[in-house]
Amino acid sequence: MPELPEVETIVRDLEPRLTGRILRAPRLFKPDVLRRVSPRRLLATLARNRIEQVTRRAKHVVLRFKSGHRMVVQPGMTGNLLVYDRPLTAPERRYVVFLSKLDGKATFVYRDVRRLGRVWLLDEAGWRSYTARIGPEPLAPEFDAVAFAARFRGTRQAVKKALMDQQRLAGVGNIYANEALFRAGIDPSRPANRLGPVALANLHREVRAVLGEAIAAQGTTLRDYRTGTGRRGGFQFALHVYGRGGQPCPRCGTILQTTHLIDGRATTFCWRCQRGP
Repeated sequence: MPELPEVETIVRDLEPRLTGRILRAPRLFKPDVLRRVSPRRLLATLARNRIEQVTRRAKHVVLRFKSGHRMVVQPGMTGNLLVYDRPLTAPERRYVVFLSKLDGKATFVYRDVRRLGRVWLLDEAGWRSYTARIGPEPLAPEFDAVAFAARFRGTRQAVKKALMDQQRLAGVGNIYANEALFRAGIDPSRPANRLGPVALANLHREVRAVLGEAIAAQGTTLRDYRTGTGRRGGFQFALHVYGRGGQPCPRCGTILQTTHLIDGRATTFCWRCQRGP
């Protein structure tokens, strides 16, 4: 699933193309992606509505409209959001979930091959309730090491699992949890409440660093992810451990190990560099 850097890249690409544009004749082709809104209400609300802001919250693209509603899109593993300045080709029309003409000749499209994404339509009260259930943004200027450490206080969960808990921290998924823990030299299975102040400060620093570097590289494309202009990301070439089980550790040369025992997902680590105290 696209994580914070991928969705941030999509938003940065879409923001100048969508802000101020009016949706004209929106169409929904695959209603099974909708959550808590009917197709009729979605289309009636969006038709002739102006997009006033394009932002990101956690792993979600958020379009705020003049009416005060927000269309929240979680692209999922195979979703793409794009703006075309020309008619779509037949292959481009395949797997289209949502499509809307914009003022002018442009077309806004959400495509999703396996329809693993989700779409919500929220009014202001619904948005406040929705965003309140998500943890703080790890790249927010005010989210310092003290605030970070407070999010892990008192939990016995493995630190990797806690790091990926979206109610605890927004936007970090499997790729960047693996990478940040390796950089910080922390055993991913270590209970979060057993990390000392130095380890937590190091992890805070590395989470922010790896997310920032991935945004600069326009995200990680392992298979389906594309930017908001249809390009592949570039951070897959900078991964230290994710997807590299059985290969030498880039620091010490020890063979990297992969386990699914921590949270059911692939966790790759160096038992030497991350064994901790």
